[in-house]
Amino acid sequence: MTFQEFNFKDTLNQAINDAGFKEPSPVQANSIPIILEGHDIIAQAQTGTGKTAAFGLPVIQMMSGNKGVEALVIVPTRELAMQVSDELFRFGKTAGLKTATVYGGAAYNKQIERINQANIIVATPGRLQDLLKSKRITLNPSFVILDEADEMLDMGFLDEIKNIFTFLPAERQTLMFSATMPKQIKILAEQILNSPKSVTITKSERTNTDITQKFYVVADYERDDALLRLIDYKNPNKCIIFCRMKKEVDRLSSYMTSQGFKVAALHGDMEQKQREHTIRSFKQGLVEIFIATDVAARGLDVNDVSHVFNYHIPFDSESYVHRIGRTGRAGNKGEAITLVSPNELRTIKRIEKDVGTTMVSEVIPTRQEVQSRKDGDLLSKIVQTEVTPAAIDMVKTLQHDLDIVAIAHLLAAIVQKEVDVKGKDIIGLGQEEIEKLIERAKNQRGGDSGNRNRRGRGRGRGGSGGSSRGRSGDRGQRSGNRGERSGNRDRNHRQNRN
Repeated sequence: MTFQEFNFKDTLNQAINDAGFKEPSPVQANSIPIILEGHDIIAQAQTGTGKTAAFGLPVIQMMSGNKGVEALVIVPTRELAMQVSDELFRFGKTAGLKTATVYGGAAYNKQIERINQANIIVATPGRLQDLLKSKRITLNPSFVILDEADEMLDMGFLDEIKNIFTFLPAERQTLMFSATMPKQIKILAEQILNSPKSVTITKSERTNTDITQKFYVVADYERDDALLRLIDYKNPNKCIIFCRMKKEVDRLSSYMTSQGFKVAALHGDMEQKQREHTIRSFKQGLVEIFIATDVAARGLDVNDVSHVFNYHIPFDSESYVHRIGRTGRAGNKGEAITLVSPNELRTIKRIEKDVGTTMVSEVIPTRQEVQSRKDGDLLSKIVQTEVTPAAIDMVKTLQHDLDIVAIAHLLAAIVQKEVDVKGKDIIGLGQEEIEKLIERAKNQRGGDSGNRNRRGRGRGRGGSGGSSRGRSGDRGQRSGNRGERSGNRDRNHRQNRN
């Protein structure tokens, strides 16, 4: 089956071709015809199976393109809101459609201004409810989509969802997508859907057993330091760092280049020739670190990637599988490393369950641990180095003014500077605290992918017989706006697409 069989309008077919889509996924093939017929739908499919296109393409096909909001998409987190908004913008831009992203933590006036210009809104429940209850906005969408409905239930948004629907028109087409169907979601579906058609897609993906999977718990502001420390410690032969946003790719690429790494970047805004050149440079070993968005997770075939780093945990299980599948190829062993904030531990557990795998929690090595390893590697390299005639001549020249011990000390100092480890000594959480947070995540329904904590730091290291670490400091959480559970305050993410 191809997308041509849906008889989409030319502008939408062009957007599909530009996105590189070839064949519809199962959830797309089953859902799109039902939506095009005008039915409400309740679709059960794992995250990452192409659900955004499953509802986005038929909705855009049916939109008139007139002024005003015709489609409303409700999602659980701000990061997912931005991702969905970006994808819908790609689908609708050839038809001149505009999107607005609505989430807590951003200025009301700017978001309202964008809503007034938009055809499609992608919103988190809390902020959307605030805008509707305060009568700052009035919406009359023809299409309403609940994406990741079970995730919104887990995060405690059920009351907000019910309240939002009291502000929406009764005459509408409502689409619900969810990875699981707990009883409360089924009850909600009965309340907001009109004689829905059902689609159920079963999917199981397993990760490569040749890939060791680890995660490290850090504060959001520590991600750069943690990444550099782990690269220093792991000393990867060739590695890929995955980011969620293209702006994050650009920023991290510039930062790591400034730290002396040979880096290449890849994301969706790059021209095809530039992308091909970047991938070729990475394959040929001209660059050692490849920083990319998920566009590179599919179809990138490089057999000697020793490590994959997830700068942020991906939104869905399938993206995780595809990301880490770039290592451990052609019979080689690989290692996948994920940086998470304390509030993302629930996402770790969800991915483990979806994928049928286990990620091991570890602690970021201290500066001294990394220094000891690098010094040891350097000593081994020195011992194994073959002495050349030029080196002998250099030492003889230096002996005119210095004794042999002084020469050795000076040369060692020069060489040792090359492996000097920078940065603070302690990064991230200790093992005991990670275990407590994991246990707490198991017992809590709420939580999200962001981190509002501002922590005091203090960690004591055990003796030579153990590696346990303790921490102290303020762990209090700044709850902020309930509608923005993700709490990620990174300024690079403060954008709407239009």
